[in-house]
Amino acid sequence: MKVLSVNVGRPRPNPWKGLGATGIDKRPVDGPVAVSAPGPKGAGEVGLAGDRVYDVAHHGGTDQAVYAYAREDLDRWQAELGRPLGNGSFGENLTTTGVDVNGALVGERWRVGAELVLEVTCARIPCGTFQGWLGEQGWIRRFTRAAVPGAYLRVVEPGAVRAGDPVEVVHRPDHEVTVAFLFRAVTTEPDLLPRVLVADALPADDAERIRRRLGG
Repeated sequence: MKVLSVNVGRPRPNPWKGLGATGIDKRPVDGPVAVSAPGPKGAGEVGLAGDRVYDVAHHGGTDQAVYAYAREDLDRWQAELGRPLGNGSFGENLTTTGVDVNGALVGERWRVGAELVLEVTCARIPCGTFQGWLGEQGWIRRFTRAAVPGAYLRVVEPGAVRAGDPVEVVHRPDHEVTVAFLFRAVTTEPDLLPRVLVADALPADDAERIRRRLGG
């Protein structure tokens, strides 16, 4: 299990959401990148130095500090779409190999390299920017149906990350709520929602939205 590439965004226009810019255009970078907790959502800050988000209401902040996607899942999409998808194509900060990203439990902790410790928080929900960036009609529906969303993570212990760093799972909580399970619960299978709140590492605003949906 390791990091295949570390990807940092380049700002580019975002006609798909009516915003001035998007940071979804992530490209692999050489050398180590410092990763630290960015603070609350709203300022556009993320975990990786040199990166940021521009849809500050929906992205970035403590609970979405780092986004990871598995190269194995990119390869499946690449075959299905019939086009190359380089590392970073889905806007992920970390392209991994050998890591079961969608099978990771909410609250699971990864040691990445020598110092960095990350904690899985939630699943990526596809948006209009993602669909427009890929240029695939019906992409949101298609991505949702596949239920391989990739994982957002918060920074528990800061450190540097670089391509080739090993990924070690150092903690797995005692519940069933994987990234894929959570994604299905909040999208296509709402009957699963009552089983989600046992994952106490969920972002507080996500947990509150789920409680409201459950009438609590």
